[in-house]
Amino acid sequence: MNTPHTRLIDGHPFISYSHESYPEDEMLQRSKDFYSWMNTRRTVRDFSSRPIPKEVIENILLAASTAPSGAHKQPWTFCVVSDTALKTEIRKAAEKEEQESYASRMSEEWLEDIKPLQTDWQKPFLEIAPYLIVVFKKAYDLLPDGRKRNNYYVNESVGLACGFLLTAIHHAGLVALTHTPSPMNFLTTILKRPENERPFLLIPVGYPHEETFVPKLERKSLHQFTCYY
Repeated sequence: MNTPHTRLIDGHPFISYSHESYPEDEMLQRSKDFYSWMNTRRTVRDFSSRPIPKEVIENILLAASTAPSGAHKQPWTFCVVSDTALKTEIRKAAEKEEQESYASRMSEEWLEDIKPLQTDWQKPFLEIAPYLIVVFKKAYDLLPDGRKRNNYYVNESVGLACGFLLTAIHHAGLVALTHTPSPMNFLTTILKRPENERPFLLIPVGYPHEETFVPKLERKSLHQFTCYY
């Protein structure tokens, strides 16, 4: 491997970068293969309690951390929960919010739209999955002296990191669910997060249960979500 060349640009260090490219026929095949593989990813609600090596989770999180972010501020914290008591506490708090949402917060249109998914306020997977990854976004950074330092494009940056995270989970042969109980402030309290962090996503991660069913859904076709100019 060649050692990267370095140079200073306006006093800031830069290193040389190259990226592997492929002949057109190989590029076409690789893009098709990747799509076909990604198209097998599904949101799963039936988890096995089978344990996962912690190092696998750590590698998944490292992959997520390679996502681009505004001004390279990396405004995210991934809280990994495997403690049984904490998972139970999170489930109880989430189900309390979900029960209220299904009963009074969600519109009739919303309830109609999620009927094909056959979900309800009960969330047993929050205790069954071996790991919960709770993603927090950092509205700003806190310096050691207590001063605040701005972050930029926080929602976009954390959203990108979550996309990388889900891809890495799929790549490891595991399944996940993006859970967004609303409001999610209980996660800040339970996990004792600092004032600059806001809960963004709650993601159970694990193996699928031996007998897992998912809704028979169709993704939009290319022409339905693409415009060429």
